[in-house]
Amino acid sequence: MTTKLNHLHDNPGARKKRVRVGRGIGSGLGKTAGRGQKGQTSRSGVAINGFEGGQMPLHMRLPKRGFNNIFRKDYAVINLGTLQAAIDAGKLDTKAVIDAEALVAAKVLTHARDGVRLLGVGALTAKVTLKLAGASASAKAAVEAAGGSIELPPPPPEPLSRDEQKAARAAARAAKAGK
Repeated sequence: MTTKLNHLHDNPGARKKRVRVGRGIGSGLGKTAGRGQKGQTSRSGVAINGFEGGQMPLHMRLPKRGFNNIFRKDYAVINLGTLQAAIDAGKLDTKAVIDAEALVAAKVLTHARDGVRLLGVGALTAKVTLKLAGASASAKAAVEAAGGSIELPPPPPEPLSRDEQKAARAAARAAKAGK
């Protein structure tokens, strides 16, 4: 039977009627309307989550710990097994360089985030050239054992020691004074 517009209706129980409270004893929810007797919670405007009657609440008595590093890199992670499965399915071309954009375009990853890191779970048999933000030692070894290569960004420079920082500031002041 074809469905007609005049035959459309919701599934049973899809729309539930609002319970009208405080409408007489015959309704079963008259008088106090299911709120019990007197007190703060029987009245409107109650906000007592975590309130301990004026005593310092537990969440304020516990010490603060740790912090959120707003500069932390958030890497997308892919395993060797997932990479091999995508190659076997024909989503990735082994002749081309596989980078974050290629992985997102092949729908292996949904977002590249701050870069892609390769981890060593699973096995890789295809010879691939990868250009990623990072790789674990086991993943790097597995890719090279399969005849492939990984191109990683250069490591960040080591921070200057305090003495080197002093020397750099002194040189900058001398250069500024010499102008």
